[in-house]
Amino acid sequence: MRTTILFGGTNKERLVSVATAQALHRALPEADLWFWSVADMVHEVGSRLLLEHQRPFENEFQPGNRGVALEAALDKAKADHRVLVLGLHGGRAENGELQAMCELRGIAFTGSGSASSNLAFDKMAAKRFAAISGVPAPAAVALEDLDAAFAEYGRLIAKPARDGSSYGLIFVNAKQDLVAVRNAAKTEEYVIEPFIAGIEATCGVLEQSDGTLISLPPVEIVPGEGTFDYAAKYLLKSTQEICPGRFSPEITAQLKDQALRAHKALSCTGYSRTDFIVAAKGPVYLETNTLPGLTAASLYPKALKAQGIEFPDFLRDQITLAERRARERA
Repeated sequence: MRTTILFGGTNKERLVSVATAQALHRALPEADLWFWSVADMVHEVGSRLLLEHQRPFENEFQPGNRGVALEAALDKAKADHRVLVLGLHGGRAENGELQAMCELRGIAFTGSGSASSNLAFDKMAAKRFAAISGVPAPAAVALEDLDAAFAEYGRLIAKPARDGSSYGLIFVNAKQDLVAVRNAAKTEEYVIEPFIAGIEATCGVLEQSDGTLISLPPVEIVPGEGTFDYAAKYLLKSTQEICPGRFSPEITAQLKDQALRAHKALSCTGYSRTDFIVAAKGPVYLETNTLPGLTAASLYPKALKAQGIEFPDFLRDQITLAERRARERA
């Protein structure tokens, strides 16, 4: 099969996707490069154009040529017997829509399938399934109970129900923040939870080419300016991401076990990364990412490195798994 890196997308996380594609291409220099633009077109691009694109977390990528409609590109992928390495994040790239389009055509692709992608992308549904598997998750606050919850808990946190890269996070520390939550909830669904004090952590799960599942060393996150939002993730040099995290053996074991439980409960395949708050009573589940960032600065590659797994080897294993799953679906 021909290997093709598909990156970009039509949602806000397309900037992160370009940075992921740069890392993927350095590890898989023989792969073709397809850019999915906001116009829902797919453009074949050259190596130099991608690698020389500067400040991808801030600047839009311009393909510089005419593309074809997404459906036509996927038809070509099927005809060419391509395996798609998904360097994509968020939106239709991660909510299962793209995966369903590939599955219907019999195209091999990396990461989780359409059903598990859709489930994990919905933060409320993902929390319910994680809780079923025995993973502690925070309580949900209904929008109509916002004032009462703020009075009870003192601090809340609100985030889009279906978005990533910490876009749209609202920390409710004062009554005026309640107005911001209500305004944001007019345009998209929000998940509202009591604020949980603790250390931010994330733990990756990896399916290896022989089918075995392992949890990677957890990462401890120390935001440079107090909150781990988009700027702290990708723009601030003061943010610390420590891997392996400085957790006790007991907490480390809990993070690894709970990440594995969430991965299984959501029926993820290939790889995933689950985010937690390590509170006084232990880890609390936040969400699971089925297509976590794979940029040079991302958390998942840091965990791979700590596990002693080279990034190109990880990708080749994922390609092998993708081809195997496509044969099984056929």
